[in-house]
Amino acid sequence: ILQMERALTMYEHDPNVKLVILKGIGKAFCAGGDVVRMVQVATAGHWSFTAVYYKKQLVLDYLLATYKKPVVRFSVVLINGIVMGGGAGLSMHGSFRVVTENTVFAMPEAMIGYFPDVGASYFLSRLPGYYGEYLGLTGARIDGAEMLACGLATHFVLSKDLQSLEDDLLEVPSSDTATIYEHIKKYMHQAHPNHDSYCKRFEIVNKCFSKKTVEQILLSLENEVSGGADKWVAKAISSMKSASPTSLKIFLRSVRVITKCFIYNYEWWQPSCLEQVTEEMVEQVFSKVEDDDWEEFEPKNTRNLVETCGVVQISFKCVVG
Repeated sequence: ILQMERALTMYEHDPNVKLVILKGIGKAFCAGGDVVRMVQVATAGHWSFTAVYYKKQLVLDYLLATYKKPVVRFSVVLINGIVMGGGAGLSMHGSFRVVTENTVFAMPEAMIGYFPDVGASYFLSRLPGYYGEYLGLTGARIDGAEMLACGLATHFVLSKDLQSLEDDLLEVPSSDTATIYEHIKKYMHQAHPNHDSYCKRFEIVNKCFSKKTVEQILLSLENEVSGGADKWVAKAISSMKSASPTSLKIFLRSVRVITKCFIYNYEWWQPSCLEQVTEEMVEQVFSKVEDDDWEEFEPKNTRNLVETCGVVQISFKCVVG
């Protein structure tokens, strides 16, 4: 994380840098941060270590989302393989988000007692209809073709052509958007979502996930199942019922009403059911931390957030216990 922050900061002030390409090496673009390990550390009493870790990640995501230099507003992110959690924070703020037939996207945080973070309340809230609510509440996995269909990706390229595309981009003479687009366009491939993909699910997603509360969403999904809906609906119900109730409610609120992106929290799996999660509990997550040892996160440099990505304010905190 620190190496990437240092490199991106250096590129931001280097007039010779025309374009930034972000990619992964191996089977994944980025499968996310080690949330489970951070929870283990925090529950062992070392909450400050966890807080520092997430602060570093927050600073990096904030840098990517608010980069002053046009080069990263026009960055190219080559997403081949798994992109989940923290990987989404690294990739979804790029202007050109290239996916392949190997790409798998998910925000599964609610399944482990957390909730979609790294700016997810910004980029998921801007998907068509209520598809962002569906992805964040269920942790559903979607492929590259579906990412393109719902707007998480901007281009689909076959994985065998990625190296050629990268080599071509290295010859880009400027950071002009049209020029970069023309280079990527040469490698674009037709994407075909699978049979139970976004296109066929969209109507039910909008009908169910537009409800005001998590309980109402679940009830609406259950009504669809009783009416003979596709298997993905039952899978969505199962995922939500196995997730942290608190996490589900926090995410639903953040994706709909909050304008402060990059809010990082910890909420343990108590209460164990949706009915016991009160508004006061949810409100606590969004309130100021009262702790003499707590240092509020303040960006080093004020950036024009509204102009770059619509993020109005940034804050950081860790709620333990």
